[in-house]
Amino acid sequence: MATFEPSKLGTKEHWDSVYEEELENFEEIGDEGEIWFGVESVEKMVEWALENLPPSANASILEVGSGNGTLLFGLLDAGYAVQALHGIDYSAGAVSLSKEIAKTRGGSDIVFTECDFLNEDPQQPQTASLDRSDVWDLLLDKGTYDAIALGERDEQGNLPTSKYPGRVTRLLKPGGHFLITSCNFTEDELKAAFATEETGLAYHSRIQHPTLSFGGKTGSSCSSVAFVKR
Repeated sequence: MATFEPSKLGTKEHWDSVYEEELENFEEIGDEGEIWFGVESVEKMVEWALENLPPSANASILEVGSGNGTLLFGLLDAGYAVQALHGIDYSAGAVSLSKEIAKTRGGSDIVFTECDFLNEDPQQPQTASLDRSDVWDLLLDKGTYDAIALGERDEQGNLPTSKYPGRVTRLLKPGGHFLITSCNFTEDELKAAFATEETGLAYHSRIQHPTLSFGGKTGSSCSSVAFVKR
């Protein structure tokens, strides 16, 4: 499993600054901000969702680290009910930005909340009938795991990502899915991190991305892997 030197990209202060600036830009010129990993990655994740969890009034979808909300707006445009869509981010600026953009996208009722995924449970979806954590049909991550990996180790020396797989398991329904897109980790590394006995997650499927060839080797610029909770 790849490990990384700590970077400002793994700090809350960095993302607070980024989204504060992007919110100002949106208010001044209507710029919605950067689409992490590009439009194509969003489209491919939406296509996967349509194939594996078609729009339903009872669906519950949570994006971890929703940023400016681009992925959730893509799902809304694809026909998912607004009440099915939820986004969390530990940056208050990201939440403010996504809420403002939502007003222009017909998604004002998408629930965007400030939440530290590694340490807090998100607000339950409207469709939840029980007061428990494992109520989500689908968890999505586009770059958040990558950013967390750039944080500092804890006092015990654990990697910043060490708590992440267990948090996914805690929130997913049995039979629920987790779809992650990463540019820092390979497909095999993601499988090794998430498909373990401890998590109870199993490999489900992958999204094919365009390949690049360099120095006699072929690979993709990012990896998208889906897991299912047993």
